[in-house]
Amino acid sequence: MTENTIYHDDDAAHSYIEEKTVAVLGYGSQGHAHAQNLAESGVDVIVGLREGSASRSAAREDGLTVATPTEAAAAADVVSMLVPDTVQPDVYAAIESELAAGDTLQFAHGFNVHYDQIEPPEDVDVTMVAPKGPGHIVRRQYAAGEGTPGLLAVYRDATGEARQEALAYADAIGCTRAGVIETTFREETETDLFGEQAVLCGGVTELVKAGYETLTDAGYSEEMAYFECLNELKLIVDLLYEGGMSGMWDSVSDTAEYGGLTRGEVVVDDHTRKQMETVLEDVQNGEFAREWIAENQAGRPSYGQRRRAEKAHDIEDVGEELRGLFAWSEESHREKANAPADD
Repeated sequence: MTENTIYHDDDAAHSYIEEKTVAVLGYGSQGHAHAQNLAESGVDVIVGLREGSASRSAAREDGLTVATPTEAAAAADVVSMLVPDTVQPDVYAAIESELAAGDTLQFAHGFNVHYDQIEPPEDVDVTMVAPKGPGHIVRRQYAAGEGTPGLLAVYRDATGEARQEALAYADAIGCTRAGVIETTFREETETDLFGEQAVLCGGVTELVKAGYETLTDAGYSEEMAYFECLNELKLIVDLLYEGGMSGMWDSVSDTAEYGGLTRGEVVVDDHTRKQMETVLEDVQNGEFAREWIAENQAGRPSYGQRRRAEKAHDIEDVGEELRGLFAWSEESHREKANAPADD
């Protein structure tokens, strides 16, 4: 097992970015956090947004300079590509001619570079600084004098200073306060996609639905099935997040621990692990990337159909009613309404 280098504040030198202009393309979840944190760290920032973008007024109200993506890239030494993955190739096509030798093209996710959807010039540094948290957390932690852990990767070091500059950027958005782990574009992309598909988004939702359906099909009430298979999941995830698996086992009852230790492997068995290997293979060989790119090019017909089917599941109707019983529900709706949209 390999160990990745972890960088902190003392490893970063602000001088590698203090005289440079950073173009932050996009003002959504990550974009608004990066731009505001960079500016408050004394970095010259230009936010690149298309004409007519609803985020233009928000960025200006936050005291930031706004230009089109092409104009921002032309004025910048570092171009941080923080628009959604699916539109990055089109945005890159518009700004590619503005990249000069010695500039930096930076990402927060390696998808488009790793799968050759974006092929930067040979004389441009290509790096990644990826906070491991949503933008509002990155911003909140920075404002509180703390930081969000992040990842750093260097895909191309044309200048010989790519790593130092990326570290300075990570420092300016607050990530080195917590710790920045060095990785590669390949490792970040493939582990991120696998985690989303097999565990965090795909695996867990299918497991929740299967548990809910098993109970309701056996005659138990929808409300009890929802509470036991979905609602209480947050309690377990919080324990895992704070103390790892050992901390979680120490916090639940002995009955829950014994039942989990003896029955969990019945559900996630050798067949499940083999299927996970298939999911990983599709990520590694580019099959998933090709499928997702083609899906977008076709107007997302399968994606739309699957989203509608997911929203129509019985668990959503039951959940909407039961979530209204909790005090945090109204606060959560307000926070979602105020969260920046991707741009």
